[in-house]
Amino acid sequence: MPNLVPRTALSGRSRSLHDQVAKGLGYFSLALGFAELLMPRTICRAAGLDGQERLVQGYGLREVATGVAILASHDPTPWVWGRVAGDGLDIGTVALASSDGTNTQNKLISLAALAGVTALDVYCAMGLEAEKGGPSTAVADYRNRSGFPQGAQAARGAAKDFEMPRDYRAPEALRPYGHESHGAARGEKRATVPAP
Repeated sequence: MPNLVPRTALSGRSRSLHDQVAKGLGYFSLALGFAELLMPRTICRAAGLDGQERLVQGYGLREVATGVAILASHDPTPWVWGRVAGDGLDIGTVALASSDGTNTQNKLISLAALAGVTALDVYCAMGLEAEKGGPSTAVADYRNRSGFPQGAQAARGAAKDFEMPRDYRAPEALRPYGHESHGAARGEKRATVPAP
């Protein structure tokens, strides 16, 4: 049977390319968000959004929150889709901003950059979704579970002092290890079970 466990469901560090892209997008969101918060006038001038400093700072808060959520989440998929929605808002804001001749070139460059980032966000979000599957197709990963409450190592040797009850009857193969001659040492007959 093929391994159906999504790579992104593995415990510990992420191992897929899409997880690494998502992590990069998280850091990018933080950097862009802090730039929008601390230098709104510069961002507005570069994007052709003169007079929209407060709006850009609001978008900066959104970027910082999204970046933190992507980096802190085991499953960044919904947060990367949140970036896609934010990209649409950014594109709409830049496209609808009034501009004179000097800002037109800045707007076009900004729209091209936003389109590129949006394409990367969509690629990452779709890749993460394909790896993880939806709620109906996701497969849980139980490979790191032993079935012992304190782990397999703690269970080793836990039954070494087990005393077999006098009326214990079982095939030899099911008797506890180290107790094959336990009954014989006390002069008891071994229980025999006829083969089926």
